[in-house]
Amino acid sequence: MKIIIQGAPIAKARPRFFRRGNFVGTYNSQTTEEGRWLLEAKGQVTEYIAEGPIHLQVDFIMPVPKSTNKKFKRQVAEGRVWHIKRPDLDNLVKFIFDNLNGILWKDDSQVVEIEARKYYGEMPQTILEVYSGVGGLR
Repeated sequence: MKIIIQGAPIAKARPRFFRRGNFVGTYNSQTTEEGRWLLEAKGQVTEYIAEGPIHLQVDFIMPVPKSTNKKFKRQVAEGRVWHIKRPDLDNLVKFIFDNLNGILWKDDSQVVEIEARKYYGEMPQTILEVYSGVGGLR
Protein backbone atom coordinates (compact mmCIF):
# COMPACT_ATOMS: atom_id res chain seq x y z
CA MET A 1 0.00 0.00 0.00
CA LYS A 2 1.29 3.46 -0.87
CA ILE A 3 0.28 6.64 0.96
CA ILE A 4 1.38 10.11 -0.20
CA ILE A 5 0.85 13.09 2.10
CA GLN A 6 1.39 16.46 0.42
CA GLY A 7 3.14 19.27 2.30
CA ALA A 8 6.27 19.54 4.42
CA PRO A 9 6.89 16.44 6.57
CA ILE A 10 6.01 16.85 10.24
CA ALA A 11 8.15 15.69 13.16
CA LYS A 12 6.79 14.54 16.51
CA ALA A 13 7.13 17.40 19.00
CA ARG A 14 7.87 17.00 22.67
CA PRO A 15 4.93 17.44 25.03
CA ARG A 16 4.44 20.90 26.49
CA PHE A 17 3.85 21.51 30.18
CA PHE A 18 2.14 24.25 32.14
CA ARG A 19 1.73 25.04 35.82
CA ARG A 20 -1.26 26.53 37.64
CA GLY A 21 -0.36 26.79 41.29
CA ASN A 22 0.53 23.27 42.42
CA PHE A 23 -1.11 21.66 39.39
CA VAL A 24 1.11 20.66 36.45
CA GLY A 25 -0.54 19.68 33.17
CA THR A 26 0.46 18.75 29.65
CA TYR A 27 -0.93 19.60 26.24
CA ASN A 28 -0.29 18.68 22.63
CA SER A 29 0.83 21.64 20.53
CA GLN A 30 0.46 19.61 17.30
CA THR A 31 -3.25 18.79 17.41
CA THR A 32 -4.10 20.73 14.23
CA GLU A 33 -1.14 19.35 12.26
CA GLU A 34 -1.92 15.78 13.35
CA GLY A 35 -5.56 16.15 12.36
CA ARG A 36 -4.78 17.45 8.87
CA TRP A 37 -2.14 14.75 8.31
CA LEU A 38 -4.38 11.98 9.61
CA LEU A 39 -7.35 13.09 7.50
CA GLU A 40 -5.26 12.91 4.34
CA ALA A 41 -3.73 9.55 5.33
CA LYS A 42 -7.09 7.96 6.24
CA GLY A 43 -8.41 8.71 2.77
CA GLN A 44 -5.62 6.61 1.25
CA VAL A 45 -5.61 3.63 3.67
CA THR A 46 -6.96 0.63 1.79
CA GLU A 47 -6.56 -2.05 4.46
CA TYR A 48 -6.14 -2.44 8.22
CA ILE A 49 -3.29 -4.73 9.29
CA ALA A 50 -4.50 -6.26 12.55
CA GLU A 51 -1.62 -8.66 13.05
CA GLY A 52 1.65 -9.83 11.59
CA PRO A 53 4.95 -8.16 10.73
CA ILE A 54 5.10 -4.95 8.73
CA HIS A 55 7.88 -3.48 6.57
CA LEU A 56 7.78 0.31 6.25
CA GLN A 57 9.54 2.39 3.61
CA VAL A 58 9.32 6.16 4.04
CA ASP A 59 10.67 9.06 1.98
CA PHE A 60 10.50 12.48 3.59
CA ILE A 61 10.89 15.08 0.85
CA MET A 62 11.75 18.35 2.57
CA PRO A 63 11.09 21.81 1.10
CA VAL A 64 14.01 23.69 -0.43
CA PRO A 65 14.75 26.79 1.71
CA LYS A 66 13.91 30.08 0.01
CA SER A 67 17.35 31.48 0.88
CA THR A 68 19.28 28.92 -1.19
CA ASN A 69 21.35 29.78 -4.23
CA LYS A 70 20.74 28.69 -7.83
CA LYS A 71 23.48 26.05 -7.70
CA PHE A 72 21.79 24.26 -4.77
CA LYS A 73 18.37 24.45 -6.47
CA ARG A 74 19.90 22.98 -9.64
CA GLN A 75 21.42 20.11 -7.61
CA VAL A 76 18.00 19.38 -6.07
CA ALA A 77 16.39 19.35 -9.52
CA GLU A 78 19.04 16.92 -10.84
CA GLY A 79 18.77 14.37 -8.04
CA ARG A 80 18.67 13.70 -4.33
CA VAL A 81 20.36 16.15 -2.01
CA TRP A 82 20.27 14.78 1.54
CA HIS A 83 18.57 16.88 4.20
CA ILE A 84 21.01 16.95 7.14
CA LYS A 85 19.28 19.52 9.32
CA ARG A 86 16.41 19.42 11.76
CA PRO A 87 13.93 17.82 12.11
CA ASP A 88 15.60 14.56 13.02
CA LEU A 89 14.70 11.45 11.04
CA ASP A 90 13.62 9.51 14.13
CA ASN A 91 11.13 12.25 15.12
CA LEU A 92 9.65 12.23 11.61
CA VAL A 93 9.18 8.44 11.82
CA LYS A 94 7.77 8.70 15.37
CA PHE A 95 5.07 11.09 14.11
CA ILE A 96 3.96 8.48 11.55
CA PHE A 97 3.99 5.67 14.11
CA ASP A 98 1.89 7.59 16.62
CA ASN A 99 -0.66 8.78 14.07
CA LEU A 100 -1.25 5.47 12.30
CA ASN A 101 -1.79 3.34 15.43
CA GLY A 102 -5.29 1.91 15.17
CA ILE A 103 -5.71 3.32 11.64
CA LEU A 104 -3.32 1.29 9.51
CA TRP A 105 -2.02 -1.24 12.03
CA LYS A 106 -3.08 -2.38 15.48
CA ASP A 107 0.13 -1.21 17.15
CA ASP A 108 3.42 0.19 15.89
CA SER A 109 5.22 -2.72 17.56
CA GLN A 110 4.21 -4.72 14.46
CA VAL A 111 6.73 -2.75 12.39
CA VAL A 112 9.78 -4.99 12.22
CA GLU A 113 11.70 -3.27 9.44
CA ILE A 114 12.04 0.40 8.48
CA GLU A 115 13.72 2.14 5.54
CA ALA A 116 13.59 5.90 5.99
CA ARG A 117 15.23 8.72 4.03
CA LYS A 118 14.97 12.50 4.07
CA TYR A 119 16.10 14.69 1.23
CA TYR A 120 15.24 17.97 -0.47
CA GLY A 121 12.72 18.15 -3.27
CA GLU A 122 10.74 20.70 -5.20
CA MET A 123 7.42 19.23 -3.98
CA PRO A 124 7.59 18.57 -0.22
CA GLN A 125 5.70 15.44 0.78
CA THR A 126 5.82 12.21 2.74
CA ILE A 127 5.73 8.98 0.73
CA LEU A 128 4.91 5.92 2.79
CA GLU A 129 5.00 2.36 1.44
CA VAL A 130 3.65 -0.38 3.71
CA TYR A 131 4.21 -4.09 3.17
CA SER A 132 2.56 -6.68 5.42
CA GLY A 133 3.63 -10.28 5.92
CA VAL A 134 7.34 -9.66 5.49
CA GLY A 135 9.34 -12.84 4.88
CA GLY A 136 11.74 -14.46 7.35
CA LEU A 137 14.85 -12.89 8.79
CA ARG A 138 17.73 -12.29 6.41
